[in-house]
Amino acid sequence: MQDITSIRFKTLSYIDREGIGIEAFKILIPSDWQFEGGIKWILNNPGMPAVASFRVYSPEGREEFEVLPNQAFFWTNNQMLLSVFPIGSYYFGSEVRPPTKPIEAFKEIVIPRFRNNVFDLRIVDSQSLPQELIEAIITGISEQPGISKFADGAKMRISYRRNGIPMEEEIYAIVEGITFTFPTVHGIVSNINWWLDYIFSFKAEKGKLDTQTKIFQTIAYSFKLNPQWFNKYNQVVEYLVQRQIQQIHSIGQLSKIISQTSNEISDMIMQSYYQRQAINDKITENFSQYIRGVDNYYNPIEQKTVELPSGYSSAWTNSLGEYILSDDPDFNPNIGSNINWQKIERKE
Repeated sequence: MQDITSIRFKTLSYIDREGIGIEAFKILIPSDWQFEGGIKWILNNPGMPAVASFRVYSPEGREEFEVLPNQAFFWTNNQMLLSVFPIGSYYFGSEVRPPTKPIEAFKEIVIPRFRNNVFDLRIVDSQSLPQELIEAIITGISEQPGISKFADGAKMRISYRRNGIPMEEEIYAIVEGITFTFPTVHGIVSNINWWLDYIFSFKAEKGKLDTQTKIFQTIAYSFKLNPQWFNKYNQVVEYLVQRQIQQIHSIGQLSKIISQTSNEISDMIMQSYYQRQAINDKITENFSQYIRGVDNYYNPIEQKTVELPSGYSSAWTNSLGEYILSDDPDFNPNIGSNINWQKIERKE
């Protein structure tokens, strides 16, 4: 646990060595916490060839922020196609399964797949996410004949025992999808590509989850995709889909595809990038019953705004991307340090 009068964060830069080969994202984590996981490339899914799956956890392992891998699904009312690809099979890398509401998705997908190793699991509470968030997800999809988009989101609080320790966890997820309708000799056919995404959670020992709000929100708000990585990833998806490539057969083949991508970022990709970041922030705002526990500070070294836990009297940063917050009026991290710490001011 952190000292009650000060807390120190470090910037973690994750390099996607398996795939694109550049920084995929940055995230702020408490300096004594550990990071595990990263970007996983799924070579059999052309529509979603990579997912983020990682956790950030305290030294004791009882406080943890986790990002779970997005889940891709396909559904259709074409009975002939379903006879070949029944429920549970995979169609172009997506699991064949009818769309479901977020609460049911937690019960039927998230908990069975990702929390099957805990004991005495109980659902404490579940709530839908605000309508304004859902509208933000749908915004940006241009209306075209025969194409419509849907989205819904929820959060669920669960309790369970892990390694004999009673735990609490709050999980968030979005269900979104696109429906394509087109006429055939047998009538109107609807194909649905849908995803369970933005799946992340906060967990702590029972009774201590809400007291960790500031730390968890700081981690979640600080998560930033690298626009260059996002650009190349989207070009890879476009390449695979346009050529109807059902799966990548090797990392070598993936490397050749990536080498053909451009560093130029289109306006459409940047719009998608900013929309995704905004959705992530809006979801994070819904954590806990408490008022948002972060403040904006200006970092003059990196010339950007950073969100850090509120309630501290002073904040400091250095050129390594580290931050220290303190309640001690006499605290100065430069004393006894060979690193130059610079005080930063809260933005009003």
